[in-house]
Amino acid sequence: MIAMPNAPRPSHASLQLLGLLLLAAVLALSRGLAAGPRSAMADDPPADTPGFVGSQACAGCHREQFQAWQGSQHARAMQHATTETVLGDFTGATFSYAGVESRFYRRDGKFFVHTDGPDGRLDEFEIRYTFGVEPLQQYLVEFPDGRLQALSIAWDGRPASAGGQRWFHLYPDEQVGYRDELHWTRPAQNWNFMCADCHSTNLRKGYEAEADRFASSWSEISVGCEACHGPGSNHLQWARGEGETTHKGLALLLDERRGVGWRRTIEQLTASRDTPLRESKEQQVCAQCHSRRSQLAEGYHAGKQLLDHYSPALLESGLYHVDGQQREEVFISASFEQSRMHAAGVTCSDCHEPHGQKLRVQGNALCGQCHSPDYFDSAAHHFHPAGSAGVQCVDCHMPQTTYMVIDPRRDHSLRIPRPDLSVSLGTPNACNDCHKERSAEWAAQAIRRHHPQPAEGNQRFAVAWSAAEKNVPGAAAALARLLTDPAQPALVRASSAARLGAQARHVDRLALRESLGDSSPLVRRAVISSLEWLPAGERGEWLAPLLSDPVRSVRSEAARLLADVPLPQAQKKTFERALGEYEAQLRLNADRAEARSELARLRRRQGREEEAVEQLEAAIRLDALYQPAYLEIADLHRSAGRESQAEAVLRQGLAMRPQGALLHYSLGLGLVRQQRSKEALKHLRHANILAPDDPRYAFALALALQSRFPERALSTVEEALGKNPQDLDLLWLAGVYSLAQGRPDAAAGYADRILAVSPGLPKALALLRNANNRRTGTGIPRR
Repeated sequence: MIAMPNAPRPSHASLQLLGLLLLAAVLALSRGLAAGPRSAMADDPPADTPGFVGSQACAGCHREQFQAWQGSQHARAMQHATTETVLGDFTGATFSYAGVESRFYRRDGKFFVHTDGPDGRLDEFEIRYTFGVEPLQQYLVEFPDGRLQALSIAWDGRPASAGGQRWFHLYPDEQVGYRDELHWTRPAQNWNFMCADCHSTNLRKGYEAEADRFASSWSEISVGCEACHGPGSNHLQWARGEGETTHKGLALLLDERRGVGWRRTIEQLTASRDTPLRESKEQQVCAQCHSRRSQLAEGYHAGKQLLDHYSPALLESGLYHVDGQQREEVFISASFEQSRMHAAGVTCSDCHEPHGQKLRVQGNALCGQCHSPDYFDSAAHHFHPAGSAGVQCVDCHMPQTTYMVIDPRRDHSLRIPRPDLSVSLGTPNACNDCHKERSAEWAAQAIRRHHPQPAEGNQRFAVAWSAAEKNVPGAAAALARLLTDPAQPALVRASSAARLGAQARHVDRLALRESLGDSSPLVRRAVISSLEWLPAGERGEWLAPLLSDPVRSVRSEAARLLADVPLPQAQKKTFERALGEYEAQLRLNADRAEARSELARLRRRQGREEEAVEQLEAAIRLDALYQPAYLEIADLHRSAGRESQAEAVLRQGLAMRPQGALLHYSLGLGLVRQQRSKEALKHLRHANILAPDDPRYAFALALALQSRFPERALSTVEEALGKNPQDLDLLWLAGVYSLAQGRPDAAAGYADRILAVSPGLPKALALLRNANNRRTGTGIPRR
């Protein structure tokens, strides 16, 4: 939920003035021991492990870079709440939201807010830390169990002339109360898990599962030099001439731009890198924070394998539009990875000065470093009048989306505007971002007038991904082609594998198996995840070799899917090691209901159902609003024949989440099994109303309606097909019900639609045969 810095990380220059440097390090250490989450610098690392020394230790020799960093958002990512750091109005200002009036004030040199707490009662809370500076600042409250929670009322730091200098709520269009999962006291706003790893340096979460409390620690409260360069103690030794000289004692030399030029001939419009980019050093260092990701293990720093510590989100539906444009807050990295510029070897610091986080050049001159201004910065290219808003490169190729109410972020996929895809797929486009009064058809025609054969751009997966979401015939094969296309970025191949999912069984298995050997660990992991449907024997054969993969996230994902597969004795040691890494990942995140639920699923795979129940009950204690735990406990009871206990758990969940569609759906199915059809119908109808786009709910509701209200059952299915026209279950049910109501032509039509998606499907062939028999009067329709 926290605004992330928009520029990438620093790189080192030369060293000098070691005496001042070491003295500054001692001073920094003494300041790091302030109250609050404890400083990890107090612990001396083992002799063979490089230690963190603090950014002040860099100032003596790297003064220019240090001074630029001091003015950056990195340096102020998190700070103790003082008169110098707090930007908000704490002079008794009030703010009303969802029926609660919150008041901000000072007392005895401290900062306080009087607002609704975890039980909904108004109370006083001390502000211990500030979070971010531009364009907004949030505030952290510390609880006795070590939790730091981010207030959802933030300060708008923009000038008053721009609408700033005011308190505002991060969810202005909702009424978030204390029972809502987005309330500031809930896990979704918890600093220790959600924010800390990116806003402080060398963060250790320190969650104590038995006591359910945190003892979080850091080396530096904000994003310091070592957050990007790694621990600096060996570098200091190198500077004194005492240590080994590899990489000057640094964990990694960020030298991808050193000695590299971008050159173009007179005939070329765009420059090329004169030395190919062999690695992605900067990309990995920046992606630790400038990506949407989950943490697998602590201790990442420059020089380590990113995927040993994090699992980056792929280009998932919900996070991204179907053409890869940002939708939710995704923090840049995955957008850039799909771009043509990334493929050409452009690095973050080619455009951003990493220490002060400013652009290296302002305006179109930034792009003009590589792209010929005579051609690109002209009306012939952008077809807008000089001096108008439409001439800025970024507005066409890096459209922005505003998050957190006032924080605009540019899409770093650097794409060609495609209003034609807006017409066919409903994706946004930069043209209509400005010309809001015009249609996408108008924008597409305008581009064709200037470019009769417009370029497709680097992102060429939208049609295939859209087809997969709609279950269009041939979609799975198109995804498989993307997966095995070496010209596609690794991120696109991995995202295509993830989208295959259950559809993977409809494609050539050889393509999937070969992709398990892809050079990208991101792809290997995604392919593994798409193979849950494989029978146990094949899973063992296919995935066992990946238990010794060089990348931790790949090994642990393979172990997860092999937890219920008997393996040969020779493979068990490797499996146990990889499974241990997976369980360590879950223990690291044991403060989250999601991790407890994931551990419960592992225990179920292992046949340890009592332990699974224990973990799910712990998940509910951690977060009483977490729906999956109620559903999974109920499923455990149901599978053991304990329907009444399953019902009790689901009703407990509904008491906390009365608008939980899945809870209503599951309870409705349970009541059907108990032959309490009237009660079941109520809950199934409620689920369908709460989530009208989910075909499962319409399918179940139609089944429940059929015996007493057959016409309403069919209309329910037909209405759902309007939103899910390729859903095979809905098509089949519509065909069966049409046949039962004497409409064989309609039934045959539904059978044809199924066979177009899934040729040869036996139940569709049977439906078509029965429909044809009914039409010729030679058969009796089967239900």
